[in-house]
Amino acid sequence: LRDALRSLAEAKIAPFAAAVDEEARFPQEALDALTAADLHAVHVPEEYGGTGADALATVIVIEEVARVCASSSLIPAVNKLGSLPVILSGSEDLKKKYMTPLAKGDGMFSYCLSEPASGSDAAGMKTKAVRDGDFWVLNGVKRWITNAGVSE
Repeated sequence: LRDALRSLAEAKIAPFAAAVDEEARFPQEALDALTAADLHAVHVPEEYGGTGADALATVIVIEEVARVCASSSLIPAVNKLGSLPVILSGSEDLKKKYMTPLAKGDGMFSYCLSEPASGSDAAGMKTKAVRDGDFWVLNGVKRWITNAGVSE
Protein backbone atom coordinates (compact mmCIF):
# COMPACT_ATOMS: atom_id res chain seq x y z
CA LEU A 1 0.00 0.00 0.00
CA ARG A 2 2.73 2.46 0.97
CA ASP A 3 4.71 1.85 -2.23
CA ALA A 4 1.63 2.25 -4.42
CA LEU A 5 0.62 5.42 -2.58
CA ARG A 6 4.10 6.88 -2.78
CA SER A 7 4.25 6.33 -6.55
CA LEU A 8 0.79 7.82 -7.06
CA ALA A 9 1.50 10.80 -4.82
CA GLU A 10 4.81 11.58 -6.48
CA ALA A 11 3.40 11.26 -10.01
CA LYS A 12 -0.07 12.79 -9.66
CA ILE A 13 -0.09 15.02 -6.57
CA ALA A 14 3.42 16.41 -6.02
CA PRO A 15 3.58 18.27 -9.36
CA PHE A 16 0.64 20.46 -8.27
CA ALA A 17 1.53 20.97 -4.60
CA ALA A 18 3.29 24.32 -4.97
CA ALA A 19 0.49 25.74 -7.13
CA VAL A 20 -2.15 24.57 -4.66
CA ASP A 21 -0.37 26.44 -1.87
CA GLU A 22 0.54 29.53 -3.91
CA GLU A 23 -3.00 29.88 -5.28
CA ALA A 24 -4.66 28.89 -1.98
CA ARG A 25 -6.96 26.55 -3.85
CA PHE A 26 -8.51 23.14 -3.41
CA PRO A 27 -6.21 20.37 -4.75
CA GLN A 28 -8.61 19.02 -7.40
CA GLU A 29 -5.80 17.10 -9.09
CA ALA A 30 -5.20 15.18 -5.87
CA LEU A 31 -8.89 14.42 -5.44
CA ASP A 32 -9.09 13.17 -9.02
CA ALA A 33 -6.00 10.97 -8.60
CA LEU A 34 -7.09 9.57 -5.24
CA THR A 35 -10.64 8.90 -6.44
CA ALA A 36 -9.43 7.20 -9.63
CA ALA A 37 -7.29 4.89 -7.49
CA ASP A 38 -10.10 4.37 -4.93
CA LEU A 39 -7.92 5.89 -2.20
CA HIS A 40 -9.95 9.00 -1.30
CA ALA A 41 -11.90 7.28 1.50
CA VAL A 42 -10.44 3.82 2.10
CA HIS A 43 -12.08 3.55 5.52
CA VAL A 44 -15.65 3.26 4.20
CA PRO A 45 -17.05 -0.17 5.11
CA GLU A 46 -17.55 -2.70 2.32
CA GLU A 47 -21.32 -2.83 2.84
CA TYR A 48 -21.50 0.77 1.54
CA GLY A 49 -19.22 0.16 -1.44
CA GLY A 50 -15.95 1.00 0.29
CA THR A 51 -12.80 -1.02 0.70
CA GLY A 52 -13.18 -1.31 4.47
CA ALA A 53 -9.56 -0.45 5.20
CA ASP A 54 -8.46 -0.33 8.81
CA ALA A 55 -7.09 2.70 10.67
CA LEU A 56 -3.48 1.86 9.84
CA ALA A 57 -4.15 1.71 6.09
CA THR A 58 -6.04 5.01 6.31
CA VAL A 59 -3.12 6.63 8.11
CA ILE A 60 -0.69 5.32 5.50
CA VAL A 61 -2.80 6.94 2.77
CA ILE A 62 -2.85 10.25 4.64
CA GLU A 63 0.86 10.07 5.46
CA GLU A 64 2.01 9.34 1.91
CA VAL A 65 -0.15 12.11 0.45
CA ALA A 66 1.07 14.53 3.14
CA ARG A 67 4.64 13.62 2.27
CA VAL A 68 4.19 15.46 -1.05
CA CYS A 69 1.34 17.88 -0.27
CA ALA A 70 -0.05 18.64 3.18
CA SER A 71 -3.13 20.35 1.71
CA SER A 72 -4.00 17.27 -0.33
CA SER A 73 -3.70 14.99 2.69
CA LEU A 74 -6.80 16.67 4.09
CA ILE A 75 -8.92 14.90 1.46
CA PRO A 76 -8.65 11.39 2.95
CA ALA A 77 -8.18 12.77 6.48
CA VAL A 78 -11.33 14.90 6.50
CA ASN A 79 -13.34 12.22 4.71
CA LYS A 80 -12.49 9.92 7.62
CA LEU A 81 -12.86 12.54 10.33
CA GLY A 82 -16.16 13.86 9.00
CA SER A 83 -17.74 10.50 8.30
CA LEU A 84 -16.67 8.65 11.44
CA PRO A 85 -19.61 9.94 13.55
CA VAL A 86 -22.01 8.65 10.86
CA ILE A 87 -20.25 5.29 10.75
CA LEU A 88 -20.23 4.97 14.54
CA SER A 89 -23.66 6.34 15.43
CA GLY A 90 -25.73 6.98 12.31
CA SER A 91 -28.85 5.05 11.42
CA GLU A 92 -28.64 2.52 8.62
CA ASP A 93 -30.50 4.92 6.32
CA LEU A 94 -28.08 7.73 7.14
CA LYS A 95 -25.09 5.47 6.50
CA LYS A 96 -26.43 4.40 3.12
CA LYS A 97 -27.25 7.99 2.21
CA TYR A 98 -23.75 9.34 2.93
CA MET A 99 -21.29 6.45 2.93
CA THR A 100 -22.31 5.09 -0.49
CA PRO A 101 -21.62 8.33 -2.41
CA LEU A 102 -18.45 8.84 -0.38
CA ALA A 103 -17.20 5.39 -1.34
CA LYS A 104 -17.96 6.05 -5.02
CA GLY A 105 -16.22 9.41 -5.00
CA ASP A 106 -19.49 11.24 -5.64
CA GLY A 107 -19.30 13.18 -2.39
CA MET A 108 -16.91 14.36 0.29
CA PHE A 109 -17.19 15.32 3.92
CA SER A 110 -16.34 18.65 5.53
CA TYR A 111 -15.05 19.42 8.98
CA CYS A 112 -15.68 22.67 10.81
CA LEU A 113 -13.67 23.12 13.97
CA SER A 114 -11.85 26.47 13.99
CA GLU A 115 -13.54 29.32 15.82
CA PRO A 116 -12.41 32.89 16.55
CA ALA A 117 -11.69 32.36 20.24
CA SER A 118 -10.54 28.74 20.20
CA GLY A 119 -8.76 28.15 16.91
CA SER A 120 -8.65 24.38 16.59
CA ASP A 121 -9.06 23.68 20.32
CA ALA A 122 -12.15 21.45 20.27
CA ALA A 123 -12.68 21.83 24.02
CA GLY A 124 -12.88 25.60 23.62
CA MET A 125 -15.57 25.63 20.93
CA LYS A 126 -18.64 27.79 21.54
CA THR A 127 -20.86 26.68 18.62
CA LYS A 128 -23.93 24.82 19.87
CA ALA A 129 -26.66 22.68 18.33
CA VAL A 130 -30.03 23.00 20.10
CA ARG A 131 -33.09 20.94 19.26
CA ASP A 132 -36.15 23.00 18.32
CA GLY A 133 -39.08 20.66 17.63
CA ASP A 134 -38.23 18.59 14.57
CA PHE A 135 -35.19 20.73 13.73
CA TRP A 136 -31.77 21.60 15.07
CA VAL A 137 -30.65 25.20 15.40
CA LEU A 138 -26.91 25.70 14.97
CA ASN A 139 -25.50 28.86 16.48
CA GLY A 140 -21.88 29.94 16.38
CA VAL A 141 -19.05 31.24 14.25
CA LYS A 142 -16.45 29.26 12.33
CA ARG A 143 -13.28 30.64 10.76
CA TRP A 144 -13.08 28.05 8.01
CA ILE A 145 -14.58 24.71 7.12
CA THR A 146 -12.21 22.22 5.55
CA ASN A 147 -13.54 21.02 2.15
CA ALA A 148 -16.66 23.21 2.43
CA GLY A 149 -16.37 24.55 -1.10
CA VAL A 150 -16.29 21.10 -2.66
CA SER A 151 -17.97 18.68 -0.27
CA GLU A 152 -21.42 17.30 -0.81
